[in-house]
Amino acid sequence: MADERSDFIRDIIEDDLRTGKHGGRVLTRFPPEPNGYLHIGHAKSICLNFGIAQQYGTRCNLRFDDTNPVKEDTEYVESIQRDIEWLGFSFGGTALYASDYFEEMYQLAEGLIADGKAYVCELTDEQIKEYRGTLSEPGRPSPWRDRPIEDSLALFRKMRSGALPDGACVLRAKIDMAAANMKMRDPLLYRIRHAHHHRTGDAWCIYPMYDYAHPLSDAIEGITHSICTLEFENNRELYDWALEHTRVAEKHGFTRPQQIEFARLNLDYTVMSKRKLLTLVKDGHVRGWDDPRMPTIAGMRRRGYSPEAIRALAELVGVAKTNSVVDIGKLEFCVRDDLNRTAPRVMGVLRPLKLVVTSYEAGAAGGAQTFDAPYFPPDVGKPGSRPVPMSRELWIERDDFALEPPEGYQRLAPGRTVRLRHGHCVTFEDAVVEGGEVVEVRVRHLPETLGANPQGVKVSGVIHWVSAAHAIDAEVRLYDRLFAVPRPEDAEGDFVQNLTPGSLEVIRGAKLEPSLATAAPGSRWQLERVGYFVLDAVDSQPGAIVLNRISTLREAAPARAVEAAPAEPREKNAKAKTRPAKRSPAEYRAEARARDEALAAAFDRLQRVHGLSEGDADLLTGERAVAEMIEGAIAAGAAPDAAARWLVNDPSFGKAPYAMTPANLAAFVALPLAGPAAKEVFAKMRAEGGDPRQIAAAAGLDQAADDGVVGKLVDDVIAAHPDKVAQYRGGKVGLLGFFVGQVVKASAGKASPPRVQELLKERL
Repeated sequence: MADERSDFIRDIIEDDLRTGKHGGRVLTRFPPEPNGYLHIGHAKSICLNFGIAQQYGTRCNLRFDDTNPVKEDTEYVESIQRDIEWLGFSFGGTALYASDYFEEMYQLAEGLIADGKAYVCELTDEQIKEYRGTLSEPGRPSPWRDRPIEDSLALFRKMRSGALPDGACVLRAKIDMAAANMKMRDPLLYRIRHAHHHRTGDAWCIYPMYDYAHPLSDAIEGITHSICTLEFENNRELYDWALEHTRVAEKHGFTRPQQIEFARLNLDYTVMSKRKLLTLVKDGHVRGWDDPRMPTIAGMRRRGYSPEAIRALAELVGVAKTNSVVDIGKLEFCVRDDLNRTAPRVMGVLRPLKLVVTSYEAGAAGGAQTFDAPYFPPDVGKPGSRPVPMSRELWIERDDFALEPPEGYQRLAPGRTVRLRHGHCVTFEDAVVEGGEVVEVRVRHLPETLGANPQGVKVSGVIHWVSAAHAIDAEVRLYDRLFAVPRPEDAEGDFVQNLTPGSLEVIRGAKLEPSLATAAPGSRWQLERVGYFVLDAVDSQPGAIVLNRISTLREAAPARAVEAAPAEPREKNAKAKTRPAKRSPAEYRAEARARDEALAAAFDRLQRVHGLSEGDADLLTGERAVAEMIEGAIAAGAAPDAAARWLVNDPSFGKAPYAMTPANLAAFVALPLAGPAAKEVFAKMRAEGGDPRQIAAAAGLDQAADDGVVGKLVDDVIAAHPDKVAQYRGGKVGLLGFFVGQVVKASAGKASPPRVQELLKERL
């Protein structure tokens, strides 16, 4: 494969391919709800799901989870399709919908009722919550839990017919009201919603819940790996329950999909909740879902971010199992890194001040000449240039002149000489002041300085400029971070109180060089010494250019929120303000690397030399013991990703000293162990030390490598399933995964799946 990226999800896929779990198939999906615009967090999921499909030469389904007609709209459907294609991925031009399967889902629900696995409940929402219990107390069964199957079927059909109002009753799974996982305490499967659906119209008035519709949709489509974010980890048990008791995957001739959770992308200075983003839009805090300050993909596109920069961020952050908040500086770095290589350089002046070159002749054409200026500097190495006209009267930035310059000022001032970018050096002569404000600066040019330094003259700096006779006017919109605090959702009070005051500054009357007159909306440029900009794709028109600032040229300090003390501050709040902000584990690890050069170097090596993701490298370099363990194991011959996986997923990770040595870890990674057997050996080695091979032998776990023992299990499984053997030999090779699973299960997890697969192929 051309794409060799690796992470724990791809490791699972590789293992499944080796064992034939899904008959050699890989099929992913991206299942957004059409109830809002996608944001940067969704972009990471898109890159992961569609990226895996590209890597393995398969496809990723775009399937809309359209099970809540109250909040859904075709506007959102269209925006989501547009965002995916803009990011550079293809869903084949045809989207799928959960509503495509409503009839089958309904029939499967009737099957659950008939099997005594579901019932119609007439408790209200409040009563259902009350009956559910707490984390420390079991729930109580609904009075309707044991109603006759025939009655539940009749009521469910009545729900479908539209004879019952919203909230009259719901369909619930009959599982376990004392389950430790609250999701399994008789969860809702269907509710009544008399609402017009954007696709099915008024054909349905009952709609499946997400936890029922999602696994069924995956199974119907033949999804192999259902990749979702960590907030759905507790839902996995219900996901598997729905698949097991409906047997929908088997009915369609597929193996059951596996739900795998990964850490979502959380950025600081940002909110990711669709509900909160909708609040920003509806309450007028922003100018719509595509406002360039929004973290939506549409907003970032209008801001001028490129799809390459978004994909680079997703790759930089990597795929992890632990939630963390990513520094927004990483996104800004990816954006600048892309723009530095792709954005042509031109000149523009945001706050113009007139500069008169007195040594040029007066008149419209006085001193007019044209310089050829390259679009890119030599280090970028791209060709292309444009003519830049110059005349007697120019525009320069107001900040590039000071009558009384402060210390360290490196621009034009009385008694100083500066170079005009791409042009001559000029020396100050005079300034015109009106009402205490400088309105005009007069200079003379040094004719022999075009492309050469003046003899015996100190040049204080280089400034940019635009010819007044040739300049075109523009409106420039300067965007800052939308929120002034890193965790706007965690701070006290309503999250909108943490908005950055003046996060949008509009400058009218900016001056641009004439080469931009024909620039296309959506094109990106660097205004030299000013920043990166994009011609607004909506508002910019020929003759009326609108520029959005994409980014400053360098990382800028974020704006701070305006603190307004309440008239009568409560004592509790006063104390809270003096309490230092709680830092995240990621921040502690970053501080450790800032203090310890060895940790910082290990963080770099694990990514650059050993190919680990940034997330794993971060987790492994927060303290010396862990960093020395992983690097020592790699030096002893361990595969970096395998050793990292065991350390990162260790339940006692970072909580106690390691008894094992790096050599122990390397030896363990090389063992042909899998499943519970591997976990048992690792736990004992970690806690007590010792050679993992001896530990496995003492516990009888080394039989995983004994072909005689495993071969006997293989023979037993083949003998127990003659019908499936006949199907396999008849061409249904996907059953190989079934046989592997049965053998590994019979060995209590001790047998190595790759070796089992080899033995099965020999015998089958």
